[in-house]
Amino acid sequence: QVQLVESGGGLVQPGGSLRLSCAASGSIFSVYSMGWYRQAPGNQRELVARIIGNGNTIYADSRKGRFTISRDNARNTVYLQMNSLKPEDTAVYYCKMTIESMGRRVPSDYWGQGTQVTVSL
Repeated sequence: QVQLVESGGGLVQPGGSLRLSCAASGSIFSVYSMGWYRQAPGNQRELVARIIGNGNTIYADSRKGRFTISRDNARNTVYLQMNSLKPEDTAVYYCKMTIESMGRRVPSDYWGQGTQVTVSL
């Protein structure tokens, strides 16, 4: 069984920074991709950034230059550094990983529980 645990959310003022972390644990054979998504009230969940096996990164246009995704393969952990935060960045942030587990040797998507990020004075 695979679990993803996120941390690092909170309340920050506009222009501030936060760093989110998401660690995967369990019977992991291989991690294919890692990513961050977010969902604001009344909106659909949307991509923030993704990093795939060869290290290539994909960002939603509005987050380019402000957000940086990175990973620690040895720790099966993905990070999201968020700078110059704006009130419209307020949302629940979820990590997602595509993982092949030891027991189920088929890549499957796993989600974290979500962490609240609130940007406000």
